[in-house]
Amino acid sequence: MKKIIILFSGDGFNAKNIVNLLHKKKCIVVCGITNNPNAKGIEKLNLLGIKTEILNHLHFSNRESFDTELVQLINNYTPDLVVLSGFMRILSEVFTLNIKSINLHPSLLPKFKGAKAIERSFAGESNRCGVSVHWVNSELDSGNIILQQEFIRSKDDTFDSFGKKIKKIEFEIMPKAIVKALNDIP
Repeated sequence: MKKIIILFSGDGFNAKNIVNLLHKKKCIVVCGITNNPNAKGIEKLNLLGIKTEILNHLHFSNRESFDTELVQLINNYTPDLVVLSGFMRILSEVFTLNIKSINLHPSLLPKFKGAKAIERSFAGESNRCGVSVHWVNSELDSGNIILQQEFIRSKDDTFDSFGKKIKKIEFEIMPKAIVKALNDIP
């Protein structure tokens, strides 16, 4: 069975969902890694029996030195795939050229790349909204799309109801994208 590592920075809801749906069924989640020592996802993954590692980005003088250490930590586990699930770091080529990874992004890429995508998508003029999972490359949120799922924003949507629709799609699409990505890896 192929091995994955999940990178996260916050609450870990998508990481927990990935473990619940895929661990020991479609792949093995060998570790969760966070850059945030206060991430709520640490406890969620630990309760599910998944080891977590903390690599605090604040302890590094620049992006490249953090990414060098992150790549070494990841390689200790020899994963087939790294899954960025709410990992709030822009990764340098030190990472992108050395680690096969996918990223969950809460917009229909190429629209609203980068941070605050949900807010910008909600404020945007298009009523076509959604979620993308893509391969990570050296350009922010620009790798080949693995899966996208869209919905039509209602004129009655509040930011809260809009965010709930995004979260629901994230829960559905990310596990499917992981399985698809793993099947594409020789």
